[in-house]
Amino acid sequence: MDQAMDINAFEGRIVKMEVDYSATCDEKIPLCKEMAKDENKFNEALEILLQLEKQTRIGADMVSSARVLIAIVQICFEARNWNYLNEYVTILVKRRSQSKQAVAKMIQECCTYVDKTPDKETKLKLIDTLRTVTEGKIYVEVERARLTKMLADIREADGDVTGAATIMEELQVETYGTMDKREKVELILEQMRLCLAKQDFVRTQIIAKKINIKFFNEAEQQDLKLKYYDLMIRLDKDSSFIKTSRHYLAVVDSEMIAQETERRQKMMIYAVLYCILSPYDNEQVDMMHNLSKNKLLEELPVYKELLRLFMCKELINFDALCTVYGAELNTFDIFNQETSHGKKCWAELKNRLIEHNVRIISNYYTRINLKRMAELLDLSEGECEEYLSRMVNAGTLKVKTDRPAGIIHFSQKKSASEVLNDWAFGLNELMNLVNKTCHLINKEECINNVMPLPVAASATPTASS
Repeated sequence: MDQAMDINAFEGRIVKMEVDYSATCDEKIPLCKEMAKDENKFNEALEILLQLEKQTRIGADMVSSARVLIAIVQICFEARNWNYLNEYVTILVKRRSQSKQAVAKMIQECCTYVDKTPDKETKLKLIDTLRTVTEGKIYVEVERARLTKMLADIREADGDVTGAATIMEELQVETYGTMDKREKVELILEQMRLCLAKQDFVRTQIIAKKINIKFFNEAEQQDLKLKYYDLMIRLDKDSSFIKTSRHYLAVVDSEMIAQETERRQKMMIYAVLYCILSPYDNEQVDMMHNLSKNKLLEELPVYKELLRLFMCKELINFDALCTVYGAELNTFDIFNQETSHGKKCWAELKNRLIEHNVRIISNYYTRINLKRMAELLDLSEGECEEYLSRMVNAGTLKVKTDRPAGIIHFSQKKSASEVLNDWAFGLNELMNLVNKTCHLINKEECINNVMPLPVAASATPTASS
């Protein structure tokens, strides 16, 4: 570095060095460190360095100033005088015209002392001091984030999960321009984990949106991908089955578990089961078709057949399903009857099956007797009406019920205007077809008029001629 100039890397401007104190620092810093080893000369050594710090600061010698600040904290650390260390860090940061580069170097040096503290109380006090002096300073935002993570770990270890989450939520990691992208994602994932631990699902969802999932396409980020989707599964498994299914499918596609056949198969099974448990809509149908085309499903014939049952246009009997698949399904945590989630999933499986059967009936009947429908669904008439009402409210079906007659109408009676619109549309299609036919006929006629007629073959001469 040119001794006549120094570049302030944090402000992007060149600051002229008025005096070069590098030689003075080379002489006094080792001398003061040696003096500080004697308890009687400890304060004297610090006073000499403080005077030198003032000179380097006024002379705009940033490199020398950083060396002096580091030397001061090193002397306090080597003397194990933690009170002095906290005090001098606070004082030196607040001094007028203090170089940002020098402060950053000193803070980085102090961060290495955190894990070397003799007890928890000293460690917390040092972390608190460093977090206080770095607050609002962009040039030490990375160090502050790491200190905050340390403090959150201590709070969590003490059992204060809520306090740890609150501390981590202070960090707006996504705005840090000097932090490595991977470290950013790790801190955001830590924020998600702590928010889930205190069951703050709304904030967890907000934090999750700060991560662009394209980041996980890189091969070296696969471990973070698995951690991310594990958190997302925990977040969505009770609120959105279709999202949970997509999360499991993303884990199946991860390169990190490509060689773990058993684990991939288990993740694929969960993707299939959560897709089946999802309420019927276009997204769920699309997901079913995507899963059915997945080659990994060929290794799982039982679940391939289960998925086919919910995709085909046939009625499914719940008791028969339980007989064939019940023992297999109960081996998974998703249907564990000892948990509230397992009970919910088993109830939802029956609901999805009945709703599937209602849709199949609506495809084959325009109207049906309520009693007959209840027989087909193996339900009471009251339960049948309840499922119909639920599906109508969800917009899945359009149904009208003649309750006195006990007739269910699946086909909607169209109004006069709707009939007229359909007729007009049909007539328009007919006229387009007629016009196209006439055009083709005219085209053939033109081609035949242009082409020359074939010449008749001349008669073969006979032998007599």
